[in-house]
Amino acid sequence: MKLKQLSVLLLAILGTSTVVQAQTAKPNLSKAFIQQQLDAAAKQIKVLASETPAEKFPKTFENGKEVFSSSSWWCSGFYPGTLLYLYEGTKDEGLLKKATEKLTYLEKEKNNKGTHDLGFMLFCSFGNALRLTGDNQKYGPVLSTGANSLASRYSPTTKTIRSWDHGSWQYPVIIDNMMNLEFLTQVSKMTGDKKFYDIAVSHAETTLKNHFRKDYSSYHVIDYDKNTGKAIGKKTHQGAFDESAWSRGQGWALYGYTMMYRETKKKEFLKQAQQIAKYILSNPNLPADLVPYWDFDKDKIAQSDKMYPNKDLRDVSAAALYASALLELSQYTKGSEALNYFDKAETILKNLSKVPYLAPYGQNGGYILQHSVGALPLNSEIDVPLTYADYYYVEALVRYQRLLSGEPMIKEIAK
Repeated sequence: MKLKQLSVLLLAILGTSTVVQAQTAKPNLSKAFIQQQLDAAAKQIKVLASETPAEKFPKTFENGKEVFSSSSWWCSGFYPGTLLYLYEGTKDEGLLKKATEKLTYLEKEKNNKGTHDLGFMLFCSFGNALRLTGDNQKYGPVLSTGANSLASRYSPTTKTIRSWDHGSWQYPVIIDNMMNLEFLTQVSKMTGDKKFYDIAVSHAETTLKNHFRKDYSSYHVIDYDKNTGKAIGKKTHQGAFDESAWSRGQGWALYGYTMMYRETKKKEFLKQAQQIAKYILSNPNLPADLVPYWDFDKDKIAQSDKMYPNKDLRDVSAAALYASALLELSQYTKGSEALNYFDKAETILKNLSKVPYLAPYGQNGGYILQHSVGALPLNSEIDVPLTYADYYYVEALVRYQRLLSGEPMIKEIAK
């Protein structure tokens, strides 16, 4: 890419920034580099595909063994979604075929009213399928039915969507739930039914009010009084301790409010995303390669605490989330701020695209990335590949590819 073309590209990123700023910034990742990563990821995921039973969904690879889930597991939509993104990035029709075959086993989850994760399960999969194929007759009803199932978990008292039906909580809402709101806003545009949009906005506004500390770090779990709507507990489930900043949780928040600004144009959501980004990127415990430890406050864990023998583990899934979210956030900001987001996203993509985070071909069970952490306090999925790490890494690559090709970075399913 020539310097003049680069200047035009960066000027688009910076919006109303000066031409001088655009000319001094040069994207470091070329079309060839991005394509190389997408092609390698497509080759790797075919290894995973060869090991995956028709009715099962990849979850992780642990102790030398593949671990699969049923369609009802919260991660079930990420594998077909990754296949679809890789089809978009490589034009390999075989990947589209594998994805659509897998969707036949996932479709029944449109009627699942027992989980808040339907955005992950259905939007990442059927949403991408609709966007890429345009087959609204086939995929539209799945998405609208699923959105109604998700909306059934909304309480007008708490003004939030309930996350879990288990545990000792009265009405738990986790920061992860921000990620399911795009499902509702997009289906609202598809169907013209405003209730989905209203629920998404209400949930985001309530979460903004109750989920964040003064430094804009996020709690993991807020428990609400189901009768009054008052927040009665601020806890964690996957972080180091209640007042710690669980790294992936910060990613869910960053991505969620960036997306909700796009969907609503509400300035308070953009400001929130900017402040969350500032917390992450300026955190003294963020490593130089920008792949975070599993919790930003892991250093506050006592050395004698036997619960955390591996407290220094990184979480690649959080880094992949940061990369994709920062790329988008760079589109809604200006000047040095936009450049910073874009630069940090590039850095993460470069680092995830090599050892020790990128898995060698044919290894790691066919997963693209390695060294993620699911839930250290629960001793679950420790230093393993995770299907959602692959999804957000590939999403970030595809977003970057679109930008370099002069296309909109974000492509919606709603027409």
